[in-house]
Amino acid sequence: MDITLNLGELAPDFVLPDSDGNPVRLSDFRGKPVVLYFYPRDNTPGCTKEACGFRDNYGEYQEKNIIVLGVSTDNQVAHRKFISKYQLPFPLLVDEGGKVATEYGSYGLKKFMGKEFMGIFRHTFVIDAQGRIEAIYRKVKPETHSLEILQTLEKP
Repeated sequence: MDITLNLGELAPDFVLPDSDGNPVRLSDFRGKPVVLYFYPRDNTPGCTKEACGFRDNYGEYQEKNIIVLGVSTDNQVAHRKFISKYQLPFPLLVDEGGKVATEYGSYGLKKFMGKEFMGIFRHTFVIDAQGRIEAIYRKVKPETHSLEILQTLEKP
């Protein structure tokens, strides 16, 4: 099932647990822009660079009243360790089985070192204060992605 979301569409709402098991509902953030980024795995090189980029620029996101949410299929324990190890100031959500990632077209068959497996694609969705998709990033460079989003949001 290949799901494609388009700019201007209402972002699919969801409820996922954070690293402490607290439910996080996307629609609870209406009135504020949200950066929803899907990433494959905690504590892997690319995902660490991406998360640390958001951490390092988090002050700018806060100044602009932008919520940052990271999503992977890792469990709460893995998320807690990742948050603690890298002092991540934003929630990481547990998408067990990739159900929400699938709704966002960000979960599917991947190939790595000759093996095929199901997993999360590194995609980011910027959702405006009304809950509509403002930007979609399907080609993400983990090292510079956080700054790229900030620069895009500054453009009129």
